Amino acid sequence: MTMPFVVPRPAELEPATWPAYGLTTLTVLPLVWRRRAPLAVLLAILAASTLYKLALEGPGQPLPYTGLVSVYTIAVLSPPWKRLVTVALLVVAVPASVWLNTQSARELTFSLFVFGAAYVFGRLQEARQREHRIEAERAATRERARIAREMHDILSHAVSLMVVQAEAGPVAVRAAPERAEAAFEAISATGRDAMAQLRQMLGVLREGQASGEPAPREPQPDLAGVPELVERVRAGGLAVTYATEGGVRSLPAATGASAYRIVQEALTNVVKHAQAHTVDIRLAHEEGALRVTVTDDGRGPRAGSGGHGLVGIRERAAAHGGTAAMGPGPGGRGFEVRVLLPVPSAAEVGA
Repeated sequence: MTMPFVVPRPAELEPATWPAYGLTTLTVLPLVWRRRAPLAVLLAILAASTLYKLALEGPGQPLPYTGLVSVYTIAVLSPPWKRLVTVALLVVAVPASVWLNTQSARELTFSLFVFGAAYVFGRLQEARQREHRIEAERAATRERARIAREMHDILSHAVSLMVVQAEAGPVAVRAAPERAEAAFEAISATGRDAMAQLRQMLGVLREGQASGEPAPREPQPDLAGVPELVERVRAGGLAVTYATEGGVRSLPAATGASAYRIVQEALTNVVKHAQAHTVDIRLAHEEGALRVTVTDDGRGPRAGSGGHGLVGIRERAAAHGGTAAMGPGPGGRGFEVRVLLPVPSAAEVGA
């Protein structure tokens, strides 16, 4: 719109009248509904602009701003058929508007360019929004897979230990009552620990619910929890040795949690499938990497080569850019899980 009350109009131009201002306002007002009905808004703007040109012949403006905004909105929000109708409408309306105004090829070229640019910018914005939605869906899928993997590890490990300890309980009651008491205490401790970890995982899922109450959050387990994990497995009667090598250093939270879950899942496979008597756990802190090795003296690869557990170990290692290998232990006896996790230096973590 022109603003004669702010910037005086030159004498050779027609004066601005209140009806002209009122009708020009009608070309702006429909933009309030541009997101609900963008094509209808564009038609209303074209109708008001045509009436303004034919009925009043008032002072014009250098750019059809409201039309550009509505075309951009259609390009962003509307389905293909509405976009096609809009393009066809512009092919007719823009030349007609130029013919009524200056009948200049220069103005026609400029008008087609600005409306085409508004449409192209709208399509680019829609593509960017679609890419953001796809990435958000992928992130949600990855998070659901991570939570499912965590819950599988927690439940599989806890239930396996409780079953082994419960099966050993009746034998221990007859042969060594003091060992039976320790087995039942181990069952109770394993169950409590599993419940605590499940509450933690479900607390993450409950975050953001309508209740508004913050969900309980606790740190994910890391290598500091491995000794306690080893003690629980020992309580079930399996001889477990645990050792660390190299200069022990703090790990990023995600790497530490993955290393803990890898050890946990490897022990679960030993308890469930290997029928082993001993298992050896070694964590070697190397330059730029953590090497996790879990070796048992059980039945070998056939008993533990399938299932979700070993797949989960490979996925955890791959998520950190590491590697995982499973196969016969030293000398072809037992089963061994070997995982290498890259560990960034302190400078890289800070960066």
